[in-house]
Amino acid sequence: MAEASSFDELLERLREGEEDAARQIFEQYAKRLIGLARVHLDSAVRRKVDPEDVVQSVFKSFFVRMGKGQFDLENTDGLWSLLVVITLRKCGHKVRDLHRQRQDIRKETAPRQADDEAASSWQALAPGPTPLEAAILAETVEQVFGGLKERERLIVELHLQGHEIAEIQAQVQRSEYTVRDVLTRVRKRLEKQRDQVDA
Repeated sequence: MAEASSFDELLERLREGEEDAARQIFEQYAKRLIGLARVHLDSAVRRKVDPEDVVQSVFKSFFVRMGKGQFDLENTDGLWSLLVVITLRKCGHKVRDLHRQRQDIRKETAPRQADDEAASSWQALAPGPTPLEAAILAETVEQVFGGLKERERLIVELHLQGHEIAEIQAQVQRSEYTVRDVLTRVRKRLEKQRDQVDA
């Protein structure tokens, strides 16, 4: 109960525009979201789109819309699911936009290292999902992660953070087969849910 009260307090402070609350949420979730964006943007796309820029845009959308009272979150799982959904949507929008511009990014060479000022700048990439889309996708993500055991969830989270299979094995103390099996099952579950939505 105390945890729920603390979470509600944090969200209330965030709605009031308190920077410390925003910083707290950013520090708690940014690293995992960058890992997630990295997984969903292949190396060719990452030449054009930095996963950190995507996550900056995710938080910008989230904080603005939270300030407008567009989200009703019950707990940290709901918050994580929502941030995952926004991140996946922004990755998808960016890939779609690049293809729409008819840029064959797979044939381009990697750009030279940008100067510090250019590398540190960022821009909003794509509008976030509508409240209805966010709710549907958050529910889907919650269903997938909700059905996992604690160790399986850790395997998926480490994978989303960009850790190699060997690193994950060492951390969760399970075989390569087990780690790959968990990731395969989660991937198939997500594909099945996607196909049901598309049908």
